[in-house]
Amino acid sequence: MTVLSSYTKNRLVRDVCLCLVVASLAGCASSKTSGLTTGSIPNSKSVANMNASQLSAAANSIGTAYEKNPKDKQAGLNYANMLRMTGRNDQALAVMQQVAIYHPTDREVLAAYGKAQAAAGQLEQALQTIARAQTPDRPDWRLKSAEGAILDQLGRSAEARERYREALDLQPNEPSVLSNLGMSYLLAKDLRTAETYMRNAVGQPGADSSVRQNFALAVGLQGRFEEAEKIARNELSQEQAEANVAYLRTVLSQQNAWKTLSDEDKDKGTN
Repeated sequence: MTVLSSYTKNRLVRDVCLCLVVASLAGCASSKTSGLTTGSIPNSKSVANMNASQLSAAANSIGTAYEKNPKDKQAGLNYANMLRMTGRNDQALAVMQQVAIYHPTDREVLAAYGKAQAAAGQLEQALQTIARAQTPDRPDWRLKSAEGAILDQLGRSAEARERYREALDLQPNEPSVLSNLGMSYLLAKDLRTAETYMRNAVGQPGADSSVRQNFALAVGLQGRFEEAEKIARNELSQEQAEANVAYLRTVLSQQNAWKTLSDEDKDKGTN
């Protein structure tokens, strides 16, 4: 059996899991869509059905509203969120830096600022910002999970899993946290443990598409591509499903590394 070098395996798995931080931070600074008019962010269902050009147009529209009143906290949060969704992470960070100047102690702003920092690759800074948003007397499970995701990206897996378990103590059986815990084991190349947590996650009420796509990834990395493809297509439009499957195929075809990881995982179970 061909064995990948430690560097290649780490690079592959970390590239595959690059979305972990942003995904787990997604719930930290939730936008209230009811009651918003000019510059309001579309609800999650409508955003999920937008193509790239529609998302870009929505971001520009929200940006115009924000520029008219940069002290408007909600407008800033909405704009930064839409910029991230269209891949403009540096711009999103710049917006959140400005919002944080006007609202330096606001917990929601600090959480969103940390989210923007993480998306832009500033993981140490994001960890510090998220910590400032957390309060000992009112701990937030979303922030605990966010800390875990950042720690995982920094290679501090033991601390990361401690944060996920603290989040689960606060919010038992939360699918996004179970999924992140599974991704932590995937980062460590323990595919079977990763699948166990992710299978539990997708079985929980409220499990969303990102949780199912993480599950598909864990299954696919073990060589069960047909099963992974079926999971990736579940409850999505044809266009979205094809995009997800295409991405999954690209990831899993890299140097046949998913097969190597799967073989090594099997070997662990027989030793």
